[in-house]
Order: sequence, then structure tokens, then C-alpha cells
Amino acid sequence: MPRGIFPAVMTDTAASVRQTAHTTTFAVLFAIAFSHLLNDMMQSLIPAIYPNLKADFHLSFAQIGVITLVNQITASLLQPAVGYVSDLKPRPYSLATGMIATLVGLLVLSIANSYAVILLSVMLIGVGSAVFHPESSRVARMASGGRHGLAQSLFQVGGNTGSAIGPLLAAALVAVYGQHSVAWAGALALLGILILYNVGTWYKHHGLARMRSARAHEDHGLPRGKIVTSMVILLLLIFSKYFYLASITSYYTFYLIHTFHVSVQTAQVHLFIFLAAVAAGTLAGGPLGDRFGRKYVIWLSILGILPFTLALPYANLFWTSVLSVIIGMVLASAFPAIVVYAQELLPGRVGMISGLFFGFSFGMGGIGAAVLGWLADLTSIDFVYKVCSVLPAIGLLTAFLPNLVSHKPAPLPVVDPEP
Repeated sequence: MPRGIFPAVMTDTAASVRQTAHTTTFAVLFAIAFSHLLNDMMQSLIPAIYPNLKADFHLSFAQIGVITLVNQITASLLQPAVGYVSDLKPRPYSLATGMIATLVGLLVLSIANSYAVILLSVMLIGVGSAVFHPESSRVARMASGGRHGLAQSLFQVGGNTGSAIGPLLAAALVAVYGQHSVAWAGALALLGILILYNVGTWYKHHGLARMRSARAHEDHGLPRGKIVTSMVILLLLIFSKYFYLASITSYYTFYLIHTFHVSVQTAQVHLFIFLAAVAAGTLAGGPLGDRFGRKYVIWLSILGILPFTLALPYANLFWTSVLSVIIGMVLASAFPAIVVYAQELLPGRVGMISGLFFGFSFGMGGIGAAVLGWLADLTSIDFVYKVCSVLPAIGLLTAFLPNLVSHKPAPLPVVDPEP
């Protein structure tokens, strides 16, 4: 039986399976986080090359918007369906297959000679992302050894890093060498395929046994109505989080330039600082949820930033910078806690839950950017920030979330001792 490149002890006894289920396999976690970095880096290439596509193909802004729509529909709306199917019948090598779709999409984009072919290419890249996120989130949970929040945080920080690097890659390649240079990014997809094939081998021979062992102890006994209500609340919290984040990630530079008359370069530095705070908050949110409880982290991260968001539209430049760091760090800590809480709410539906929440977050970010841009055109960017400042009040709904108490034992997780 092939072992792949990741450490795991091959055993056949039930006791050994239970023991390894409570170890954290960091080699797999880092592999899946790095794959997330590669995936999101390639995804973020698309908006980064919009100026080139607009100039080369004489596209209107409406046509650019359709490119985003096609990519978002495939990347967001397909995710819950992919997760649901994989919950019914796990497919360990689907991760590598999804990355193949991304590779094909990049190659097609590099040689696209018409608008229709561009749409086809971004659809393929979106399909790759739709396959990747639910299954990779499941692998992170398998390898977590019970430290589910830590695993989700590491996984998501990989994606955040990739999204930040993508525009830099576009600047180094496409801005200098043109559209055909997108094919060079295919080398990243090939690397991702190799890594994910080995992850799939570990998934097949070790991860599935871990998942079955853990699932047997995850019944919380909540009635169906309470589960449905809790899921609606969690989705509303995601709505408030990503609508607010859209106001900063999409319009923060415009706000700083308009309000404080700073240069474009200074505004971009402030945006980078904010994004760094988001990455730090994402990394911290999961382990804090493991330590203190996910509901408390959700309380703090959504409702806890309300005083800071209310103050932001009235702050000077120095305090705007300070407040944005606090807001980014605290608000970003919510997502790992929300995803893991939802996975525990519906045990056995890890793929569907991951697909639903990742897809919904992507969709809300895109819709939020469009709606807030429309509102800014009608009013002003200052008004947009004042409206968005009250969104974290939706965090009050956290009071209606149940305290989940599973029946599984809670041994102290240890790091997989093999190198």
C-alpha cells in the first residue's frame, strides 16, 4: 500500500486508529495550506490582469463585470454541491483533479483570442477552486488531531497569502510579458497537482479512517429546528463580516485618498497593513476557538469590533490606521471559528459545510463590493463607511447560538512524532 510523502503510522487495529486520530499531522496541514496559497494565487491572477484584457480586447466595464460573475458563479455556487457529493462518497484524488481544471483554465486564458474563450477559461479556473475548497477543508480537519480551529486557521492563512501574492505575480509576469505569460503560472498548478496527489494518497490510506473514528463521537443531540436556526445565524454573521471587509479591501485606498489627501502609494501601504492584520487575525482565530470555545470567539470577533467600526469614520489618519488594524485582526478571527462551529453543528457534512461557507463568503464579498460601489456613486465614500460601521451589530444574533457539547473524549492532542 503506498504511503505518499506524509508521515503516518500504518495500522489495522481500531485502538491504533483512535490513537492516531488524536495526533496533529502538521506535514499534511502545511501541504494543504501551501496548496491553498497556490490555488488562491492563481485565482487572484484573474482580476489582476483585467487592465491587460480590457486594453487588448477593447472590453467595456460591463464585460469585465461578466468575467468576474462567471468566475464567481463557478467558484462560489458549485462549492456546496461539490461538498455534498464528496460527503456521500469521498474522492481523495479529486483535489488533484480540481487543480488540473485550474491548469487547463490558465493555459486557455494565455492563448484566448476572443471574449468567449476568456469566459471559458475563467469558468475552468473557478471550477478548480470549487473542487479545491470543500475537500481541502475536510483534509485539514482530518489532519487536525482534534485541533480543528488551528487546522482551519493554517489552511485559511495559506489562501490569504496567495491572494496577496497574486497581484504581485501578475505585475511581474503579465504587465511585462503580456497575456501569453499567464501560461507560466501553469508551473504553479503543476506543483499543486503533485502536492495534492500525495495529499490524496494520505487521505485515502489514513484520513478516511481518522474521519470515521472522530465522527462516531460527534453527536450533540440538537433538534433539527435549532440546527437550521443556527445555520441561518451563522450565514448572517458571514454576511456582516464580508460586507464590511468589502468596504475596506475594495475602497480603503479611495477613502484614505479622498478623506486625508494621501498619495496612492501611502494608501496602498495602509491597505497592506490592514491585510497583514487580517492574516494575523485568521491565524489566531482558530486556536483561540480551540482554547476558549468557538462561540466566545464569534462573539468577540463580530460584535466586539462594533465600537471600533463606529469610531472609524470620525478618526484622523493616525487613528484610522490603528483602528483598521484592530478591526482587521479581530474581525478575521471569526471565520475559522464559524466554519468549525458549523462543521460541529452538522457532523458528517464537513464538505458541504465548507463549500457552503467558503462559497457564501466569496459571494458576499463580490456582491458587497458591487453594492457598496453603487452606493458610493450615489452618495459618497464617507457615507459608505458610516453605513458599514453598524454592520457588526448583527453579531448580537450570536446570543441565539447553542453551546455545543459533543460526546467525544478530549485527550490532549500531540504532534505526530515522526519527522
